[in-house]
Amino acid sequence: MTRPFPKTPEFSGSLYRPARFEGSVFDLEVEGRVPEDIHGTFFQVAPDPQFPPMRGNDIFFNGDGAVHAFRFANGAVDFQRRYVMTDRLKAQRAERESLFGLYRNGYTNDPRADGVHMGTANTNVVQHNGRLLALKEDSPPYALDPVTLETHGLFDFDGQLTSPTFTAHPKFDPETGAMLCFGYEAKGEATPDIVYYEIDSQGRKQREIWLRGPYAAMIHDFAVTRNYIIFPLMPLTPDLDRIRKGGNHFEWQPGLEQVFGVLPRDGDGTDVRWFTAPNGFQGHTLNAFDDGRGRIFVDMPVTDGNIFYFFPQSDGHVPPPETLSSRMMRWTFDMNNPGNALSMAPITDFACEFPKCDPRYSGHEYRHGFVIGMDMTRPFDAERLGAPPFQFFNLLSHVDVATRRVKSWFADAQTCFQEPVFVPRSANAPEGEGWVIALANRLVDQTTDLVILDAQHMDEGPVAVVHLPVRLRMSLHGSWVPAAA
Repeated sequence: MTRPFPKTPEFSGSLYRPARFEGSVFDLEVEGRVPEDIHGTFFQVAPDPQFPPMRGNDIFFNGDGAVHAFRFANGAVDFQRRYVMTDRLKAQRAERESLFGLYRNGYTNDPRADGVHMGTANTNVVQHNGRLLALKEDSPPYALDPVTLETHGLFDFDGQLTSPTFTAHPKFDPETGAMLCFGYEAKGEATPDIVYYEIDSQGRKQREIWLRGPYAAMIHDFAVTRNYIIFPLMPLTPDLDRIRKGGNHFEWQPGLEQVFGVLPRDGDGTDVRWFTAPNGFQGHTLNAFDDGRGRIFVDMPVTDGNIFYFFPQSDGHVPPPETLSSRMMRWTFDMNNPGNALSMAPITDFACEFPKCDPRYSGHEYRHGFVIGMDMTRPFDAERLGAPPFQFFNLLSHVDVATRRVKSWFADAQTCFQEPVFVPRSANAPEGEGWVIALANRLVDQTTDLVILDAQHMDEGPVAVVHLPVRLRMSLHGSWVPAAA
């Protein structure tokens, strides 16, 4: 490497300074006691750029995917980290520098990157049919060995994918193990086409449904129930002419409504219905279910404006974060009523994101959710840390969506959390009985810990803290894979 990373917020500080390493640590140091019924692997992936950005700065979401594996057995935890050897990363390593420009804009790349697949495999990691899949929504998955983390390469489910894009947020049917998934911009950049797939537990495609949205938009996450698929279109739109001129792939549209496409799971695409809501920014889906009589409930965080400062509106405006209001909302769609109206009601009174439910209840009526939350009335060490960084979530919280009761753990004035996972206490344990595992960033100490909390008593703090001898960069998403899988 010939030059250092820029001293910008996206590449500096304990949370966002690139880590850039691969390796493993056997038998991590534990404070407290790791419950012995936690037996499996917690996988996570982080955008962690191997080289300084070609254009002098870049956005967090454009980093190279690095997968973390925390392997639990008999009260001990081992750690492993490897980069996903994407075509993009291999090309950059050959030149020892970045060759890629703006996020999802091939027109801004170095000519040496011509013809190189741009997928970064940096957003989520899940296991399906014996393969570990590193996901990025503008690309097919990259397949990895779940034991060694060795990269096998781009994976199109043995030729069954018909779209160049594939969601970073597939859902899994808890009864069949089928992967429910989709792609947007599915017929090329800035197209409004959406494809939905159902792929069974053996990797065989069972359904493929095509539809066209009312406009091309980011569809980062979606929701699934027993009988319906819900596609939330964000007011972040691509434009091919802007992209070709070297502009951002996405631009915020403050005058555009949120749109939700609701598709029957046994439909053919012609029966999709489009519901609208006032302009806003949808987050990730906590869970969704329907009552079997045409009413659908979708729980997800919603903010009343653009939180992606790196995708401003056309005049460059980005609202100051302190002016935005965000909370977990329940959207209700009634398929028995004509028109495109829907209703929404708050579940929490605080900002939260990266939600997880008990995966055994995915798509079904449920009660327990787990989130990272933000409460800036809590102490914060501004003297040593300055302003809080982007994605500063200082709470780990359990949300009872039936009673709206919340139990939260706040660590201290320097700690923020990454996305949690829920681990059932046993295969037959009641819903929500088990453990919540999450990474904790100690910003002043510039260290990273793994914390384990009793899911029903999160306000009591961790039962164990697993100390890493290395600092990890902020990651995005991950999943829990039981040892039996």
